[in-house]
Amino acid sequence: MIERPAAGERAVIVQLDFGQSDLDDQLEEVRLLAESAGGAVISEVFGKRQSPDPKTFAGKGKVDEIGAMVAAGEADLVIFNHELSPAQERNLERELKCRVIDRTSLILDIFALRATSAEGKLQVELAQLEHLSTRLVRGWTHLERQRGGIGMRGPGEKQLETDRRLLGNRVKLLKDRLGRLSRQRGVQRKARMRGDVLNVSLVGYTNAGKSTLFNALTHAGVFAADQLFATLDTTSRKLWIEGAGNIVISDTVGFIRDLPHSLVDAFHATLEVATHADLLLHVVDSASHARDEQIDEVNKVLREIGADRVRQLIVWNKIDMTEAMPGVERGEYDNIARVRVSARTGEGVDLLRESLAEYARAKAEARQKAIAEAEHEAQHDYTY
Repeated sequence: MIERPAAGERAVIVQLDFGQSDLDDQLEEVRLLAESAGGAVISEVFGKRQSPDPKTFAGKGKVDEIGAMVAAGEADLVIFNHELSPAQERNLERELKCRVIDRTSLILDIFALRATSAEGKLQVELAQLEHLSTRLVRGWTHLERQRGGIGMRGPGEKQLETDRRLLGNRVKLLKDRLGRLSRQRGVQRKARMRGDVLNVSLVGYTNAGKSTLFNALTHAGVFAADQLFATLDTTSRKLWIEGAGNIVISDTVGFIRDLPHSLVDAFHATLEVATHADLLLHVVDSASHARDEQIDEVNKVLREIGADRVRQLIVWNKIDMTEAMPGVERGEYDNIARVRVSARTGEGVDLLRESLAEYARAKAEARQKAIAEAEHEAQHDYTY
């Protein structure tokens, strides 16, 4: 057993090729993740394998190469853009004599930096504790010693068992608190539904420009930056649309490939705003050559949280970087399928407002039609 090395900010990135076709995109993304976490990327290590090494994931020769990079750059952190097992992390730290984290730990760290609201902090802590629960056997020497205790543990209980029990209690407490917040949000949502207000939710890949678009529509002043996961907490605002009245629009956390399941579970209460929306504005970074893969990743998460049946309107953002013209594209039955905008310059935002007004009017007409049909059926039943 070893004590875990202290973490730092000078990082070596490790990206292995297991036959993927988009390695350049994955590497660029992990660079942005590391920078978003406040790290400085000193060097990068690449390799190709048929399958992960059970002991060190990368294999002995590649671990030696990583160690040389760490020593040459005086790095104090190694980031694997993969998911490591607790044993693999422990073995790598023993070999490299520095902190080793995987993609999941890196994303969790960024979420911890970005959380500002009480609920956001609870959600991040829950995800971190559930991730930590699988790693309690990994490296703290005090966890192996037999200790008795008064008021805390039974005689002979190991410190490891105590930590697991305390962690389990904390996880239960966090889930209870988040459950209460979710029920409060459910009451607020029912009140909006009674008011027959169109509920719109912004979704999309991280850094696609959701918060910038949200600000362009609502003038809310939500923090927006050219970095991954700039916004974590869901923000909702009323928006007046000419010809349609008030709608409620919500900005949500961005998605990313291989989003840790612990985060999806922890943020389910926040993400459920998308499952109860009347319309999803799926914001896409049209300037990214990986936009098709990013659309697929967002839809995968939407399926996971049960929001895949909600109607989508694709917002083709960042046209100022592609020289495309603002416009509206229609699909089957003349329904609006895509709106081309630049949230940064404001081009096409008026077209998006008009599209939202069209959806709001269609919803109101459908509601009136349903009410009329219900009244007609009630009258028909009464005559008999």
